[in-house]
Amino acid sequence: MNNRTNIFKEAVLLWRSIPGIVTVFFVLSVVAMNLLANKSIALPVDWLALDCGIIFSWLAFLVMDMVTKHFGPRAAILLSFIALIVNLFMAVMFLAASFIPGEWGESFDESGTSSTVINYALDHTFRGTWYVLLGSSVAFIASSVINNELNWLIGRASGDNAKGGFGKFVLRSYVSTFVGQFADNLIFAFMVSRIFFGWTTTQCLMCALTGAVAELLCEIVFSPIGYRVAKNWEDNNVGEKYMIYLKEAGGKK
Repeated sequence: MNNRTNIFKEAVLLWRSIPGIVTVFFVLSVVAMNLLANKSIALPVDWLALDCGIIFSWLAFLVMDMVTKHFGPRAAILLSFIALIVNLFMAVMFLAASFIPGEWGESFDESGTSSTVINYALDHTFRGTWYVLLGSSVAFIASSVINNELNWLIGRASGDNAKGGFGKFVLRSYVSTFVGQFADNLIFAFMVSRIFFGWTTTQCLMCALTGAVAELLCEIVFSPIGYRVAKNWEDNNVGEKYMIYLKEAGGKK
């Protein structure tokens, strides 16, 4: 059996092992945060730059931390690739929809007259641009690898890769999330914002830093839920078939 077949088999088994509702929330968070990244958040200071993608980005990282804790970093990275493929598929569907002749409901005013400007703006919001999609995809996969591997390394160093308490869970999650989110924001800023929008190096760095802090604060609020879910997986041996498959295949988590 070649490696391509092995990866496909592992992906299918992982898909069946992770509770469906968790996978759904993860995939939707990846799609939504890329779409909402088109809207910036109005802030009172110029050096702080955030977009509405933050509403969902913390969720994606929290799910990765949960999956890494129970299934290992390999599983979390594989899940990230699955989400990226779905996101690219959705981007193609949004692109196709934006070229279909018609008018958006929000383009009509009270008199029933449609605004060409609003219709054009909505089409282009869903259509996106190739460099934004490329930048966000590269940033997401890179930050996923960084977050998941760092999370696992911290867990191994603290003895939390078997069964551990809430304190050790948040230690590994908070550190890996901050570093991973910083990397995500920084890669996107330098690949897209600096080249296409003329941002300075300082702006890119400050955006990455402040964005990582804001997204970390969001995860801190919801981390007790993530810990309870991961602990429930451990207590009930969720995904046991996937674990057995990895062991038999001679792989590691």
